[in-house]
Amino acid sequence: MSWIREGELNLIEKLSANILKAGPMPKHVAFIMDGNRRYARKRQVERQEGHTQGFDKLAETLHWCLNLSIHEVTVYAFSIENFKRSKDEVDGLMELAKQKFIRLLEEQENLEKHGVCIRVLGDLTLLPLDLQQHIARAVVATRTHNKCFLNVCFAYTSRHEIANAVREMAWGVEQGLIKSSDVSEALLGQCLYSSNSPNPDLLIRTSGEVRLSDFLLWQTSHSCLVFQSVLWPEYSFWNLCDAILQYQLNHRPLQKARDQHREGQALQQLEADRACVADLLQHHGNGKPLDAQRRQEALLNYTASREERVQDFLGALQHKRDSFLTDLTSQAALA
Repeated sequence: MSWIREGELNLIEKLSANILKAGPMPKHVAFIMDGNRRYARKRQVERQEGHTQGFDKLAETLHWCLNLSIHEVTVYAFSIENFKRSKDEVDGLMELAKQKFIRLLEEQENLEKHGVCIRVLGDLTLLPLDLQQHIARAVVATRTHNKCFLNVCFAYTSRHEIANAVREMAWGVEQGLIKSSDVSEALLGQCLYSSNSPNPDLLIRTSGEVRLSDFLLWQTSHSCLVFQSVLWPEYSFWNLCDAILQYQLNHRPLQKARDQHREGQALQQLEADRACVADLLQHHGNGKPLDAQRRQEALLNYTASREERVQDFLGALQHKRDSFLTDLTSQAALA
Protein backbone atom coordinates (compact mmCIF):
# COMPACT_ATOMS: atom_id res chain seq x y z
CA MET A 1 0.00 0.00 0.00
CA SER A 2 1.07 3.55 -0.74
CA TRP A 3 2.45 5.78 2.02
CA ILE A 4 0.22 8.62 0.83
CA ARG A 5 -3.48 8.09 0.20
CA GLU A 6 -5.42 10.31 -2.16
CA GLY A 7 -9.04 11.30 -1.73
CA GLU A 8 -11.18 13.19 0.74
CA LEU A 9 -13.18 12.34 3.84
CA ASN A 10 -16.79 11.30 3.43
CA LEU A 11 -19.52 13.83 4.18
CA ILE A 12 -20.04 12.90 7.86
CA GLU A 13 -16.28 12.74 8.49
CA LYS A 14 -15.78 16.11 6.78
CA LEU A 15 -18.54 17.70 8.87
CA SER A 16 -17.03 16.29 12.06
CA ALA A 17 -13.56 17.49 11.06
CA ASN A 18 -14.86 21.02 10.48
CA ILE A 19 -16.51 21.04 13.91
CA LEU A 20 -13.28 19.88 15.55
CA LYS A 21 -11.23 22.46 13.65
CA ALA A 22 -13.33 25.22 15.20
CA GLY A 23 -11.41 24.54 18.42
CA PRO A 24 -7.65 24.37 19.17
CA MET A 25 -6.07 21.67 17.01
CA PRO A 26 -2.86 19.77 17.67
CA LYS A 27 -0.19 20.61 15.12
CA HIS A 28 1.96 17.57 15.96
CA VAL A 29 0.57 14.17 16.96
CA ALA A 30 2.63 11.15 18.05
CA PHE A 31 1.41 7.54 17.92
CA ILE A 32 2.51 4.41 19.75
CA MET A 33 1.04 1.98 17.24
CA ASP A 34 0.45 -0.93 19.61
CA GLY A 35 -1.56 -4.10 19.07
CA ASN A 36 -0.38 -5.58 15.77
CA ARG A 37 0.52 -8.94 17.30
CA ARG A 38 -2.70 -9.16 19.33
CA TYR A 39 -4.63 -8.28 16.19
CA ALA A 40 -2.93 -11.17 14.37
CA ARG A 41 -3.84 -13.60 17.18
CA LYS A 42 -7.41 -12.27 17.21
CA ARG A 43 -7.73 -12.81 13.45
CA GLN A 44 -5.74 -16.08 13.62
CA VAL A 45 -3.22 -14.92 11.03
CA GLU A 46 0.58 -14.79 11.03
CA ARG A 47 2.29 -12.07 13.07
CA GLN A 48 3.79 -10.64 9.90
CA GLU A 49 0.29 -10.08 8.54
CA GLY A 50 -0.54 -8.13 11.70
CA HIS A 51 2.48 -5.90 11.15
CA THR A 52 1.54 -5.41 7.48
CA GLN A 53 -1.99 -4.42 8.48
CA GLY A 54 -0.43 -2.02 10.99
CA PHE A 55 1.52 -0.26 8.25
CA ASP A 56 -1.62 0.00 6.10
CA LYS A 57 -3.37 1.64 9.05
CA LEU A 58 -0.53 4.14 9.34
CA ALA A 59 -1.07 5.21 5.72
CA GLU A 60 -4.80 5.61 6.40
CA THR A 61 -4.16 7.58 9.61
CA LEU A 62 -1.77 9.94 7.82
CA HIS A 63 -4.58 10.59 5.32
CA TRP A 64 -6.93 11.53 8.18
CA CYS A 65 -4.30 13.75 9.79
CA LEU A 66 -3.75 15.70 6.57
CA ASN A 67 -7.49 16.24 6.24
CA LEU A 68 -7.57 17.48 9.86
CA SER A 69 -4.73 19.95 9.13
CA ILE A 70 -2.30 18.01 11.34
CA HIS A 71 0.92 18.52 9.43
CA GLU A 72 3.39 16.62 11.64
CA VAL A 73 3.12 13.01 12.81
CA THR A 74 5.65 10.93 14.76
CA VAL A 75 5.25 7.16 15.02
CA TYR A 76 6.97 4.52 17.13
CA ALA A 77 7.76 1.97 14.43
CA PHE A 78 10.48 -0.18 16.03
CA SER A 79 11.95 -0.01 19.52
CA ILE A 80 15.51 -1.09 20.30
CA GLU A 81 13.81 -3.43 22.79
CA ASN A 82 12.12 -5.17 19.84
CA PHE A 83 15.47 -6.69 18.87
CA LYS A 84 14.88 -9.08 21.81
CA ARG A 85 11.97 -10.70 19.96
CA SER A 86 12.41 -13.94 18.02
CA LYS A 87 14.82 -13.86 15.09
CA ASP A 88 12.04 -14.73 12.65
CA GLU A 89 9.88 -11.81 13.80
CA VAL A 90 12.77 -9.32 13.80
CA ASP A 91 13.90 -10.48 10.35
CA GLY A 92 10.31 -10.14 9.13
CA LEU A 93 10.05 -6.60 10.47
CA MET A 94 13.35 -5.63 8.85
CA GLU A 95 12.16 -7.04 5.52
CA LEU A 96 8.82 -5.25 5.82
CA ALA A 97 10.59 -1.96 6.57
CA LYS A 98 12.89 -2.50 3.59
CA GLN A 99 9.92 -3.09 1.28
CA LYS A 100 8.10 -0.01 2.55
CA PHE A 101 11.09 2.32 2.16
CA ILE A 102 11.66 0.97 -1.35
CA ARG A 103 7.99 1.72 -2.06
CA LEU A 104 8.44 5.20 -0.62
CA LEU A 105 11.33 5.84 -3.01
CA GLU A 106 9.06 4.82 -5.89
CA GLU A 107 6.54 7.46 -4.76
CA GLN A 108 8.86 10.47 -4.82
CA GLU A 109 6.66 12.36 -7.26
CA ASN A 110 3.63 11.97 -4.97
CA LEU A 111 5.66 12.91 -1.90
CA GLU A 112 6.90 16.03 -3.67
CA LYS A 113 3.37 16.91 -4.73
CA HIS A 114 2.21 16.87 -1.09
CA GLY A 115 5.48 18.29 0.27
CA VAL A 116 6.04 15.33 2.62
CA CYS A 117 9.36 15.29 4.49
CA ILE A 118 10.34 11.89 5.90
CA ARG A 119 12.64 11.78 8.92
CA VAL A 120 13.84 8.60 10.62
CA LEU A 121 14.74 9.04 14.29
CA GLY A 122 16.90 6.40 15.94
CA ASP A 123 20.25 4.65 15.85
CA LEU A 124 20.47 3.50 12.24
CA THR A 125 23.78 1.76 12.90
CA LEU A 126 21.83 -1.00 14.70
CA LEU A 127 20.03 -1.89 11.44
CA PRO A 128 21.16 -4.06 8.49
CA LEU A 129 23.27 -2.03 6.06
CA ASP A 130 20.87 -2.37 3.12
CA LEU A 131 17.99 -1.06 5.25
CA GLN A 132 20.18 1.82 6.45
CA GLN A 133 20.83 2.72 2.82
CA HIS A 134 17.16 2.64 1.81
CA ILE A 135 16.26 4.80 4.81
CA ALA A 136 19.04 7.27 4.02
CA ARG A 137 17.93 7.57 0.40
CA ALA A 138 14.33 8.27 1.48
CA VAL A 139 15.39 10.88 4.04
CA VAL A 140 17.78 12.64 1.66
CA ALA A 141 15.24 12.58 -1.20
CA THR A 142 12.57 14.36 0.88
CA ARG A 143 14.65 16.58 3.16
CA THR A 144 13.74 19.80 1.29
CA HIS A 145 9.98 19.18 1.49
CA ASN A 146 8.29 21.35 4.09
CA LYS A 147 4.49 21.09 3.93
CA CYS A 148 4.09 18.10 6.23
CA PHE A 149 6.42 15.86 8.20
CA LEU A 150 6.44 12.17 9.08
CA ASN A 151 8.94 11.19 11.77
CA VAL A 152 9.49 7.42 11.95
CA CYS A 153 11.14 6.29 15.20
CA PHE A 154 13.07 3.18 14.16
CA ALA A 155 15.73 1.46 16.29
CA TYR A 156 14.71 4.00 18.91
CA THR A 157 14.24 4.39 22.63
CA SER A 158 14.07 7.70 24.44
CA ARG A 159 16.80 6.82 26.93
CA HIS A 160 19.11 5.90 24.05
CA GLU A 161 18.24 9.22 22.38
CA ILE A 162 18.97 11.23 25.54
CA ALA A 163 22.26 9.38 26.12
CA ASN A 164 23.24 10.10 22.52
CA ALA A 165 22.44 13.80 23.00
CA VAL A 166 24.78 13.87 26.02
CA ARG A 167 27.51 12.23 23.90
CA GLU A 168 26.98 14.85 21.17
CA MET A 169 27.43 17.68 23.68
CA ALA A 170 30.57 15.99 25.02
CA TRP A 171 31.84 15.78 21.43
CA GLY A 172 31.16 19.51 21.02
CA VAL A 173 33.21 20.30 24.14
CA GLU A 174 36.05 17.99 23.01
CA GLN A 175 36.12 19.69 19.60
CA GLY A 176 36.25 23.12 21.23
CA LEU A 177 32.96 24.13 19.62
CA ILE A 178 31.25 24.80 22.95
CA LYS A 179 32.33 25.18 26.57
CA SER A 180 31.17 22.90 29.35
CA SER A 181 29.36 25.92 30.80
CA ASP A 182 27.25 26.08 27.59
CA VAL A 183 25.66 22.71 28.38
CA SER A 184 22.05 23.19 29.45
CA GLU A 185 18.62 21.60 29.40
CA ALA A 186 17.74 23.64 26.32
CA LEU A 187 20.91 22.58 24.49
CA LEU A 188 20.29 18.92 25.27
CA GLY A 189 16.85 19.27 23.70
CA GLN A 190 18.47 20.68 20.57
CA CYS A 191 20.77 17.64 20.36
CA LEU A 192 17.95 15.07 20.34
CA TYR A 193 17.08 13.18 17.16
CA SER A 194 13.84 15.19 17.10
CA SER A 195 15.52 18.60 17.32
CA ASN A 196 14.04 19.75 14.00
CA SER A 197 10.48 19.25 15.24
CA PRO A 198 8.30 20.96 17.83
CA ASN A 199 7.31 18.75 20.75
CA PRO A 200 4.11 16.74 20.19
CA ASP A 201 0.89 18.38 21.29
CA LEU A 202 -0.84 15.01 21.56
CA LEU A 203 0.47 11.47 22.10
CA ILE A 204 -1.85 8.53 21.44
CA ARG A 205 -1.22 4.92 22.46
CA THR A 206 -3.49 2.14 21.27
CA SER A 207 -4.20 -1.41 22.56
CA GLY A 208 -5.12 -0.46 26.12
CA GLU A 209 -1.56 -0.26 27.48
CA VAL A 210 -1.06 2.79 29.71
CA ARG A 211 2.70 3.33 29.57
CA LEU A 212 5.06 5.20 27.27
CA SER A 213 7.49 2.31 26.69
CA ASP A 214 10.50 4.63 26.46
CA PHE A 215 8.98 6.78 23.70
CA LEU A 216 9.60 10.55 23.51
CA LEU A 217 10.00 10.83 27.30
CA TRP A 218 11.77 14.19 27.03
CA GLN A 219 9.49 15.64 24.37
CA THR A 220 6.08 14.75 25.88
CA SER A 221 6.44 16.22 29.37
CA HIS A 222 3.80 18.83 28.45
CA SER A 223 1.82 16.84 25.88
CA CYS A 224 -1.72 15.52 26.19
CA LEU A 225 -1.48 11.73 26.66
CA VAL A 226 -4.40 9.64 25.42
CA PHE A 227 -4.59 5.87 25.91
CA GLN A 228 -7.15 4.02 23.80
CA SER A 229 -8.14 0.36 24.01
CA VAL A 230 -8.51 -0.25 20.26
CA LEU A 231 -5.84 -2.39 18.57
CA TRP A 232 -3.79 -0.37 16.10
CA PRO A 233 -4.88 -2.16 12.87
CA GLU A 234 -8.51 -1.50 13.92
CA TYR A 235 -7.95 2.22 14.57
CA SER A 236 -10.63 4.48 13.08
CA PHE A 237 -11.19 8.10 12.15
CA TRP A 238 -13.54 8.36 15.13
CA ASN A 239 -10.85 7.12 17.52
CA LEU A 240 -8.62 9.92 16.27
CA CYS A 241 -11.43 12.47 16.69
CA ASP A 242 -11.98 11.29 20.27
CA ALA A 243 -8.28 11.78 21.08
CA ILE A 244 -8.32 15.27 19.55
CA LEU A 245 -11.41 16.15 21.61
CA GLN A 246 -9.54 15.10 24.77
CA TYR A 247 -6.67 17.37 23.71
CA GLN A 248 -9.07 20.27 23.23
CA LEU A 249 -10.63 19.75 26.67
CA ASN A 250 -7.16 19.94 28.24
CA HIS A 251 -5.64 22.56 25.95
CA ARG A 252 -5.62 25.49 28.37
CA PRO A 253 -3.73 23.85 31.28
CA LEU A 254 -1.31 22.22 28.82
CA GLN A 255 -0.55 25.57 27.20
CA LYS A 256 -0.08 27.18 30.60
CA ALA A 257 2.38 24.44 31.63
CA ARG A 258 4.35 24.89 28.39
CA ASP A 259 4.55 28.66 28.86
CA GLN A 260 5.70 28.28 32.46
CA HIS A 261 8.37 25.78 31.44
CA ARG A 262 9.60 28.07 28.65
CA GLU A 263 9.84 30.99 31.08
CA GLY A 264 11.63 28.79 33.62
CA GLN A 265 14.18 27.68 31.02
CA ALA A 266 14.88 31.27 30.04
CA LEU A 267 15.36 32.25 33.70
CA GLN A 268 17.70 29.30 34.29
CA GLN A 269 19.80 30.31 31.29
CA LEU A 270 19.94 33.93 32.46
CA GLU A 271 21.11 32.87 35.93
CA ALA A 272 23.73 30.56 34.41
CA ASP A 273 25.02 33.38 32.17
CA ARG A 274 25.19 35.76 35.12
CA ALA A 275 27.19 33.21 37.14
CA CYS A 276 29.66 32.73 34.25
CA VAL A 277 30.07 36.51 33.84
CA ALA A 278 30.63 36.98 37.56
CA ASP A 279 33.30 34.26 37.49
CA LEU A 280 35.02 35.85 34.47
CA LEU A 281 35.02 39.30 36.05
CA GLN A 282 36.43 37.91 39.27
CA HIS A 283 39.33 36.24 37.46
CA HIS A 284 40.07 39.00 34.95
CA GLY A 285 39.07 42.14 36.83
CA ASN A 286 41.45 44.59 38.50
CA GLY A 287 39.81 44.26 41.87
CA LYS A 288 37.51 47.23 41.38
CA PRO A 289 33.77 46.53 41.31
CA LEU A 290 32.03 47.31 38.01
CA ASP A 291 28.99 49.55 37.88
CA ALA A 292 25.63 48.14 36.85
CA GLN A 293 25.89 49.35 33.25
CA ARG A 294 29.26 47.68 32.64
CA ARG A 295 28.05 44.45 34.29
CA GLN A 296 25.02 44.49 31.99
CA GLU A 297 27.27 45.06 28.95
CA ALA A 298 29.49 42.16 30.02
CA LEU A 299 26.39 39.96 30.38
CA LEU A 300 25.09 40.90 26.93
CA ASN A 301 28.50 40.25 25.36
CA TYR A 302 28.80 36.87 27.07
CA THR A 303 25.26 35.84 26.06
CA ALA A 304 25.94 36.80 22.43
CA SER A 305 29.20 34.82 22.36
CA ARG A 306 27.54 31.78 23.97
CA GLU A 307 24.69 31.84 21.47
CA GLU A 308 27.18 32.10 18.60
CA ARG A 309 29.14 29.11 19.94
CA VAL A 310 25.96 27.08 20.35
CA GLN A 311 24.76 27.86 16.82
CA ASP A 312 28.16 26.93 15.36
CA PHE A 313 28.09 23.67 17.32
CA LEU A 314 24.55 22.82 16.21
CA GLY A 315 25.53 23.56 12.62
CA ALA A 316 28.51 21.20 12.92
CA LEU A 317 26.30 18.54 14.51
CA GLN A 318 23.75 18.79 11.70
CA HIS A 319 26.56 18.56 9.14
CA LYS A 320 27.84 15.41 10.83
CA ARG A 321 24.39 13.83 10.72
CA ASP A 322 23.80 14.89 7.11
CA SER A 323 27.19 13.49 6.09
CA PHE A 324 26.33 10.12 7.64
CA LEU A 325 23.18 9.90 5.52
CA THR A 326 24.90 11.20 2.39
CA ASP A 327 27.65 8.58 2.77
CA LEU A 328 25.03 5.85 3.04
CA THR A 329 23.30 7.03 -0.14
CA SER A 330 26.66 7.08 -1.95
CA GLN A 331 27.35 3.51 -0.82
CA ALA A 332 23.93 2.46 -2.11
CA ALA A 333 24.62 4.07 -5.50
CA LEU A 334 27.90 2.18 -5.80
CA ALA A 335 26.43 -1.16 -4.73
